[in-house]
Amino acid sequence: MTNPITRDRRHFEDLAVGDVISLGSTTVTKAMIIGFATEFDPFPFHLDEAAAKASLLGGLASSGWQTGALSLRMLVDSFLSTIASAGGLGFSDLKWKNPVMVDDTIGGTVTIVDLRRSTGHPQWGIVTLDFDVRNQKGAPVLTMRLANLVETRNPGALA
Repeated sequence: MTNPITRDRRHFEDLAVGDVISLGSTTVTKAMIIGFATEFDPFPFHLDEAAAKASLLGGLASSGWQTGALSLRMLVDSFLSTIASAGGLGFSDLKWKNPVMVDDTIGGTVTIVDLRRSTGHPQWGIVTLDFDVRNQKGAPVLTMRLANLVETRNPGALA
């Protein structure tokens, strides 16, 4: 049975290893940093400009988790909302390479590095994505590998 919600989206069979997806970009404001940190990561270098200036970061910086959340949002907007995605299976190799500071613009790419059909559930495929997120100066700010579950169009087909 075809899923009416995802029938017009791309499926597992439509994806290819090596495909590169542009994430677009987003600018991280002081209000965004403080708002996220207040609720989820209340370290002084995310909340207080004086404390942040005196810290290793040298200024008010985004939480790494906020950078990850923003990266995921860009992925949903640019890619996951266009495919028959059923959700994430997890991530690995997360690295915060450089801090994201007030008014930095982040963006980048995601590359499909692996595709495999589930052996136990042939209606599902697993797409593995490598993130390369950078700031406006081209400096890397986040890398990670993410696995996502995607519907297959034809569960009976061979992998």
